[in-house]
Amino acid sequence: MTKVSRLAPEFIDTFPTQLDPGVLYVSAKYSTAAHLCCCGCREEVITPLSPAQWVLTFDGTVSLQPSVGNWSLPCRSHYIIDGGRVRWSRPFTNKEIKLNRQGDRQELNAARAHTPSWLRRIVHRIKPWKR
Repeated sequence: MTKVSRLAPEFIDTFPTQLDPGVLYVSAKYSTAAHLCCCGCREEVITPLSPAQWVLTFDGTVSLQPSVGNWSLPCRSHYIIDGGRVRWSRPFTNKEIKLNRQGDRQELNAARAHTPSWLRRIVHRIKPWKR
């Protein structure tokens, strides 16, 4: 298992069946990013992109906020993707993971509550703007 220290962006419509290490696949069509866990365990990590979940910025490199906590994976790795670099964070305790998940659920529920139901039904049918 070799840790990955950098991720290069690859913008795609749909994800490949096999992800390559060191690549952060970004699908604007599905508002989702995916990569292989940076610890080297080769597990797939999926990050839904939205203000209530993960936010991706691109300026030639990619950043993903907040941190990626792979609490459901055996490795339980925890890192931030910042300017394409992987910055390792400290492991969380089981109690911290539980509190973090509760906070994430509350943020997601609050975001959904402020989205009109008619918009929630059609938002996934809208195609991204082509330039």
